[in-house]
Amino acid sequence: MKRRNFILQTSTVLAGSAILPATAETLLNPAKKKRIAMVGLGVRATGMWGKSVLEKYGNEVEFVGLCDINEGRLRLMKSGMGVSCPTFTDFDKMMRETKPEILMVMTVDNTHHEFIIKGMEMGADIITEKPLTTDETKCQAILEAQKRTGKSVRVTFNYRYSPHRAKIYELLRSNSIGKITSVDFHWYLDTNHGADYFRRWHRLREKGGSLLVHKASHHFDLLNWWIDSDPEEVFAYGALEFYGKNNSFRHTHCRTCPHTKNCDFFWDITKSPAMMKLYVENEKYDGYLRDGCVWKEDIDIFDKMAVQIKYANKVQVSYSLTAYSPYEGYRISFNGTKGKLDAWIKERQPWEEEGFDEIQLTSNFGKREIFKISNTEGGHGGGDERMKQHIFLPNQTDPHRQAAGLRDGALAILTGIAARNSIDSGKPIKIADLTSIRPQVKKA
Repeated sequence: MKRRNFILQTSTVLAGSAILPATAETLLNPAKKKRIAMVGLGVRATGMWGKSVLEKYGNEVEFVGLCDINEGRLRLMKSGMGVSCPTFTDFDKMMRETKPEILMVMTVDNTHHEFIIKGMEMGADIITEKPLTTDETKCQAILEAQKRTGKSVRVTFNYRYSPHRAKIYELLRSNSIGKITSVDFHWYLDTNHGADYFRRWHRLREKGGSLLVHKASHHFDLLNWWIDSDPEEVFAYGALEFYGKNNSFRHTHCRTCPHTKNCDFFWDITKSPAMMKLYVENEKYDGYLRDGCVWKEDIDIFDKMAVQIKYANKVQVSYSLTAYSPYEGYRISFNGTKGKLDAWIKERQPWEEEGFDEIQLTSNFGKREIFKISNTEGGHGGGDERMKQHIFLPNQTDPHRQAAGLRDGALAILTGIAARNSIDSGKPIKIADLTSIRPQVKKA
């Protein structure tokens, strides 16, 4: 299920093989409830990490503090979760008074580093939404803080947990296509989902680092996980040729726009009670317009991107991301010394009663085999719930190495940051030149 569909279902929230690695193991203690605080109460926090966590994992965790700069969203989140914990607009005060063991960071991307670093310094382990942060300087600061404090950081890469992506991992690890030599990976955001990034704060590179960091960090993490090696060098092209200034008319936001009859991208936020409660009713506190215009001239991120990645184990990747496609999904093809693994994943439509994702395995001189994986689960193909189980339930095993730590989160964004820097400079960028992380042939 795509994020925008998941968002629409948050109204109920708003109405009323090895043991886990060290980065996650410290978060789990069956002897007592873990004390959790959360900063940043946007739609991901409300829909993913609020009431549903308490309903399913209330025996393992308790929320001791909620923090946001928007006091209206604070009241709404507290009421929707049904908790009695205090709320704060002052982050430092929350940390001092509640002393959480775990801090969940759900804020705007370019502020992640502030809360991750402060959280560790004030004694908490960290669970953060992707992306880890938005540039190499902030990333290095997080790496240094983690080394200094000894606290753990887990990045919530839910894509790793969906069944069809786990099946791809299994097939690649079983040597089904021999040694991986190259990968073709092309992701398509449609004119609903893709456009939504250009309505929100994500439209500004300063806030989200561009879609190469905010969105594609998911995809680069999958590649790192599947290939089982670290990216070494990146070269990229990108441009803004569809949204933003590329239109003859524009306005500040959709609700008051005089061009609604002529705009294919008009979005009536008033038809979503959840969005009205979470955002529109709280605009007076911070001025944030959730239904911003996709044609605003301040948009400075790319809407088409093409990236070449060379891995430390010599695998070559061709990746692209397009934000204005007529349909949603992706194509991926792994080329190996013994064969080829292909998948074309398209979003299941609401009117389809049953659906599946198809993976095709073809040997160089033999048979072709088709694997059909059900895709009827919600929450990013079932990834959301499986990840929450892995985080909050004790004694979880991790045979597919799906738990993502700080190094995983850093390398995912560093690929996107390198691509963005390459577009700006016209030159290839080496990952080792960005932070203290040194790419390894075998993924650490």
